[in-house]
Amino acid sequence: MGKIVAICISEKKGVQKKDVKQCRLIENYGLEGDAHAGSWHRQISLLSIEGRLVMENKGVKLDAGDFGENVLTKGVDFANVMVGNELRLGKDALVRVTQIGKECHDRCNIYYQVGDCIMPREGIFAEVLKGGDIKVDDDIEFINDKGSGSNN
Repeated sequence: MGKIVAICISEKKGVQKKDVKQCRLIENYGLEGDAHAGSWHRQISLLSIEGRLVMENKGVKLDAGDFGENVLTKGVDFANVMVGNELRLGKDALVRVTQIGKECHDRCNIYYQVGDCIMPREGIFAEVLKGGDIKVDDDIEFINDKGSGSNN
């Protein structure tokens, strides 16, 4: 079982996401107040702090939300996650993985600093099946195990 380390939103697209510590996940929409939420397959994004640490070891200082992630996790092995896996966030919220990685149209500042970016490989995108309040230190667990690599 993993943990939520940060919950990040931005009220406008193109603006750095900031850790708000707690937020409401809205069914079929995403995080309340996040500009990237909506009726599409990438309602929220998740990234592991373990993956982020790989980038920090390349010499860049990072804050939660720097990769545009909504939920920064700890102890969740996204390396083996598959589209269709479902995860419970906190007590009530349920999300389904819809996409792994994304094409970056423009290179981000992190790429220019260290020559790499992990979001295209390790960013996880999901749709919200069931809403609920989530906060830092809440548990994250895989509900169905279609090859997921949860650290249980």
